[in-house]
Amino acid sequence: MTALVTATDLKRSYEVKQGWLRPPAHLQAVGGVSFALDAGKTLAVVGESGCGKSTLARLVTLIEKPSTGTLMLDGVDAVDPPAGAAKTLRRTVQIVFQNPYGSLNPRKRVGAILEEPLIINTTLSKQERRAQALDMMAKVGLRPEQYGRYPHMFSGGQRQRIAIARALMLRPKLLVADEPVSALDMSVQAQVLNLLADLQRDLGLAYLFISHDLGVVRHIADDVMIMYLGIAVEHGPKERIFARPLHPYTQALLDATPGLGRKRQRIVPKGELPSPLDPPKGCVFSTRCPYVTDLCRTQRPLLRPLDGRLVACHYAERFLDTQAA
Repeated sequence: MTALVTATDLKRSYEVKQGWLRPPAHLQAVGGVSFALDAGKTLAVVGESGCGKSTLARLVTLIEKPSTGTLMLDGVDAVDPPAGAAKTLRRTVQIVFQNPYGSLNPRKRVGAILEEPLIINTTLSKQERRAQALDMMAKVGLRPEQYGRYPHMFSGGQRQRIAIARALMLRPKLLVADEPVSALDMSVQAQVLNLLADLQRDLGLAYLFISHDLGVVRHIADDVMIMYLGIAVEHGPKERIFARPLHPYTQALLDATPGLGRKRQRIVPKGELPSPLDPPKGCVFSTRCPYVTDLCRTQRPLLRPLDGRLVACHYAERFLDTQAA
């Protein structure tokens, strides 16, 4: 079966001006990311702020084009689509943003917000649009009498339900969720995560789930990709990575998450995240890794298969042996 989404060596860089007398610098936000995602599955992209996960979300949702690399959506080239295919591609993938308070137009009623994608992309009648909007409201747990209300009349969790409903109005096959619960209270987070799981089961959706919270990822993901400075450093099934992390950065993230840290060999990264304008020459994690060697500082490790996942570390076998003991 062909994957719904296939990304190969996606890169995105930006030119950054540094004043009149200095040449512009180049910031590489995504530095060559590859993955495949099947229908009905969830790939979680995890990393701290500045790792490139939100830029990757914009590439997959066609908001931006990659500098290089290929992206296939439902078997169609999404970087250079065939004539007439761009509109269909944009219906294939939709996005839910982080902030439910800023992603909804405060001047429009909920019904108008939900019907807008149908007005732009379909020829449905007013009655048909209303019927579909009410049906989607029911799917996300909203009541028919809320159809005519404004966003400010809803709680944060309800607003995120509205945002999810709007993203699903065109019946996409892929939903990109960019930190969809990070702005919500803990109790509301669980409700929205359960809703996403129910929608995935009922509609067969694929999720690209962007997060910095491994506690949330543990409950929703099938596969996990750990990013650091625009590079994927570990990528594989959730069970493998949570049970036996092989990259020091993955270990550090797990150790920093309550309830997920290991009982021994806890890792605390040194210093601050390097500037993406001046990344380390070798391993991207070399400036903060407690196990760094001269090889790490001079030679960048490539993603390679080990223990049922991909890992970019020269000494991953050492951690495999240590954790198995």
